[in-house]
Amino acid sequence: MNLNGIKNIIFDLGGVILDIDYNLTVKAFEALGIPNFKEQYSKMSQSNLFDDIETGKISPEEFYNLIRAVSKKDFSNNQINTAWNALLLHLPQHRIDLLKELNGKFRLFLLSNTNAIHYEDYTKIIKRENGLEGLESLFEKTYLSYEMGLRKPDPEIFQVVLNENNLVPKETLFIDDSPQHIKSAKSLGIVAYHLEVEDINELF
Repeated sequence: MNLNGIKNIIFDLGGVILDIDYNLTVKAFEALGIPNFKEQYSKMSQSNLFDDIETGKISPEEFYNLIRAVSKKDFSNNQINTAWNALLLHLPQHRIDLLKELNGKFRLFLLSNTNAIHYEDYTKIIKRENGLEGLESLFEKTYLSYEMGLRKPDPEIFQVVLNENNLVPKETLFIDDSPQHIKSAKSLGIVAYHLEVEDINELF
């Protein structure tokens, strides 16, 4: 990757830094008895229910209640929580090492579509497996959709990151695994890279 002129890097979380698998959550909900769950939730698109939890419009408790209402099944909070978090996997140590190395060369930011339920669970995972209290120490600033009330690919969420940190778009690299997010970032003049198969360590 040509990094000439790049001073800032904005990283997505899931599928870029943290290993995830959407199919595991789809299969977990289908195993609970919700057919065709993938039509409601996938990497490329999702229904308003999942948009709302990821923009903080509804609380975890409201999310659990809505899942029960939509499915017409009396799941426990724990059953829903387990299925919803099934997609969260691991944070390989070599990616942590890379971020620490890049920290001395670039201003690093995290921009993630996530929610309070996933945040709590992946924070536990990285503490248990990596000994980190959170991801905040690896970045100058972290931006989480449920705290911001915005989610990618809304261009406004990128603009917030640019404005708050006085970032010049052409000096800023954004790395994400979703093409719709890449397209949105590029519309603002941000240099964007669609990470598909390779590991981010292979890019630097």
